Amino acid sequence: MLKQRLQQKLLQKLSPQQIQIIKLLEIPTVQLEQRIKKELEENPVLEEGYDDQEENYAAQEEDTDAGEQNTEEDTNHQDEQDEFSLDDYLDDDEIPDYRLSLKNYSQDEKREEIPFSVGSTFHDYLLSQAGLQNFNEKERLLADYIIGNIGEDGYLRRDIENIVDDLAFSQNITASEEELLDILKVVQEFDPPGVGARNLQECLLLQIERKDLTDPSIALAHKILKHYFTEFTKKHYDKILEKLNITEEDLKKAIDEILKLNPKPGSSFSDPMNKPVQHIVPDFILEINEGDIQLSLNARNVPDLRINKQYAEMLKAYHENQKKHTREEKDTISFVKQKLDSAKWFIDAIKQRQNTLMLTMQAIVDFQKQFFLTGDETKLRPMILKDIAELTGLDISTISRVANSKYVQTPYGIYQLKYFFSEGLQTDSGEEVSTREIKTILQEMIEKEDKRKPLTDEKLTAILQEKGYQIARRTVAKYREQLNIPVARLRKEL
Repeated sequence: MLKQRLQQKLLQKLSPQQIQIIKLLEIPTVQLEQRIKKELEENPVLEEGYDDQEENYAAQEEDTDAGEQNTEEDTNHQDEQDEFSLDDYLDDDEIPDYRLSLKNYSQDEKREEIPFSVGSTFHDYLLSQAGLQNFNEKERLLADYIIGNIGEDGYLRRDIENIVDDLAFSQNITASEEELLDILKVVQEFDPPGVGARNLQECLLLQIERKDLTDPSIALAHKILKHYFTEFTKKHYDKILEKLNITEEDLKKAIDEILKLNPKPGSSFSDPMNKPVQHIVPDFILEINEGDIQLSLNARNVPDLRINKQYAEMLKAYHENQKKHTREEKDTISFVKQKLDSAKWFIDAIKQRQNTLMLTMQAIVDFQKQFFLTGDETKLRPMILKDIAELTGLDISTISRVANSKYVQTPYGIYQLKYFFSEGLQTDSGEEVSTREIKTILQEMIEKEDKRKPLTDEKLTAILQEKGYQIARRTVAKYREQLNIPVARLRKEL
C-alpha cells in the first residue's frame, strides 16, 4: 500500500567553495605554492599580480591616446598582442596556446628553473661492487638477488631459506642455502662495513672484525659482542665484569670502541643527491621589536592573484552585444564565465585562508605571550584547541587543521603550532601548569643525573612531588616515553 507523507529534515551540506577553503586551510606554505601554480596553469583567467584596477584603466587610456597617433600598421600589431577575439577560444579546446608553450615567455618574465641531477643509489653502489667480483653467471644472479633484498639501513631482513624458495618459484633458479650463504659472506665484505647483516649483533661483529684485533680494547669489544651481547644490550655490566674478570676501565674502553660502530650501515652511504631533505618553510614570522610582538604571514612563493581583465571585459562585451550568438559562441561564453567564477572563488578562498591563519595565530600569541617574549618553555600555559576556538569564534576542527600542519618562525627557533598545545596539571598551591613545563623539568633532571646510578621513575616522581607537582609515577613514565628517554637501567653508564 502506497502512502504519501511530508517529512522535514535539517541537513548540513558543504558547498564546493567551502570544501576548497577547508583543503587550502590544511596545507602548509610549500604545498600552497604548488596548489597556486596548478590553478594558474589550469585557469587562463587567473594571473599573478596586484589587482590595481585604477592603474590598469589609466594605462589603458594612455594606450588609447597614444594609439591614435600611431600608424595603422602599428595599431593593428598592438591589437593582435593585447586583444582576445572569439577565435582564440574556438580554435582551442580549453586553454590558448600561449598558456601551454614554453617558447612564448618574454625576456622580462621571471622563470624559476628546477635543477635536476642524478646520482647512484645505495643498491647501485652495492651492485657495482658485485660487478668487481669473480662471479660466474649463476653466482652473479644470486648476489644481485641478495642485494635486492637488503634494506636501506643495510640489513638483510629476509631469511635465507625464504630466498631459496623465492628463487625457485619466481626466478626458476635452483640454489641451496649453502650456496646463498657463501655469496652472502662475499656481500658482507662490501662497503659500507656491516652491510648484509641479518641482525644487530652480526652487523656490529662484521664491523669490529675489520679493525685491528691485536688492540686489547678492540679484542675485548669483539669478545663482548660475540659472547656477551645480551648482557651488553641490557647494560648488565656487573655480569660482564665478573665473567671476564676485567676492570671497569677496560670495560669502558671496550664499550667506547663499540659505540664507534654504526648500527645502520646503510645510512653511511652519504650521497646528498639521494637523501630526502625536508625543508620547513614557516607559515608565520614572529619578531620581537622593543618588547612588542610583531606577527606576519610568510608570503614567500605565494603570489598576488587577480582576474585577467581582458577576459572579463571580453565576456562583458559579448553579453552587451544583442545579436544572436552561434552555438560555438555560446559555448565559449559559458567556458569563460565558468573560468571567471572559478578564479574568483579561488582568490576568495586564498584570502579567507590567510585571514583564518592570522586570526588563529594571533590568538595563540596572545595566549602564550610570556613564552613568545622570553622563549622560556616553562612559561608555556596549558592550552587546548577549545581555548583558541573560543577566542577566535572558529570551530575546533578549524583550529586543529591550522595547528597540525603550520609552523611559526620565532627568535628562538621554528615551532609547529601544535607544540604550544598541552594539557595542564595542578601544583600544591593550586596553580595550573603546562605538561610541557613538566616534560622540560623532567628532561633537565635526567640530563643532570648520575649516569652510574640513573634516576628511576619512582625517584623522578618523588622529586617532582617535592617540587610541588602533583603527578603519578605512571604519568612520569608516559612523559619519559614521549621524550624518547629509555628506562633507568638502559641509561646506565660507567
